[in-house]
Amino acid sequence: MKLRILKSEVTNPWFNLATEDWIFQELEPDTHILFLWRNSETVVIGRSQNPWVECKTDKMEQDGVYLARRQSGGGAVFHDLGNTNFTFLSPKEDYNQDANFQIIINALKNLGIAATQSGRNDMQVGERKISGSAFKHASDRSFHHGTLLVNANMQKLGDYLHPHPLKLKAKGIKSVRSRVANLVEFNDSITHDSLSQAIIEAFCEYYGQSVEVEELDEASLKQQPHLNKYYEQMADWDWRFGKTPQFSHHIETRFDWGIIDLHLDVQHAIIQEVVIFSDALNVDLIDALRQALVDTKYTIEDVKAKLEILKNQQPELASQVSDFEQWLVAEMTT
Repeated sequence: MKLRILKSEVTNPWFNLATEDWIFQELEPDTHILFLWRNSETVVIGRSQNPWVECKTDKMEQDGVYLARRQSGGGAVFHDLGNTNFTFLSPKEDYNQDANFQIIINALKNLGIAATQSGRNDMQVGERKISGSAFKHASDRSFHHGTLLVNANMQKLGDYLHPHPLKLKAKGIKSVRSRVANLVEFNDSITHDSLSQAIIEAFCEYYGQSVEVEELDEASLKQQPHLNKYYEQMADWDWRFGKTPQFSHHIETRFDWGIIDLHLDVQHAIIQEVVIFSDALNVDLIDALRQALVDTKYTIEDVKAKLEILKNQQPELASQVSDFEQWLVAEMTT
């Protein structure tokens, strides 16, 4: 059985996820591949998740935190340089999910940490989760990737992964929060590099072979013909936001000029339908607000832009539109 070990020096999450897709789509299906990598500050959501439900997208943008959507399922996770991410690619007929977990468990054991597999997806030390996984399968190959908490910033994990509910009725998968722990709590000398080396050694020991580690960087990967295609997809707004399952946003408030009961139906991150119930005397205002929001991207920038256009086109409505805009933007960001 052929083995390959790849280790990325790149911390751009779109690039690393693109590299995963390149590995899955392009590399030899008859080879067991281990890929180790880590990301700059990023929230990674599963393929069927809603970013507005899972994370504070406005705070992430303000703080320069990446949003990435992976091809596989599972829940939302926060990555920073305190995470070590692993990917296993195996031939379909020789895929052994338990073996992959055992390799990680053996690596941690060699670092003095007694980890166990928990359910189908996770690993834990005692009662605390230290790793989560997701999976993907094709006709001739299978894919298992996960993250290990080494020294992640738990405060930021809470900052970005605990959003206000927004009264969203959303389809798709919601994350279940768990009690988590960093591996440095069990071995204060562990680092990304020492953990990576332990996983590499456990991988080679499990398969009874030794192979050279291939160090990957942007220059070497850009030589691959299909990698940029995968990178462009991962970085694209339509992939990260537009693939969001259909959801609705229902909010209401009272202004001096009337009650607004707003229903937004959003599909592929575009506001498709707007229903406004109101006792406002100015019916034209309600119609104008509805028309302004239809076919708008569900982003603060686009909503504000559409409402600014409305104010310029109909200055007699500007005061009420400003009230509505300030309220709606606050509801989308809190």
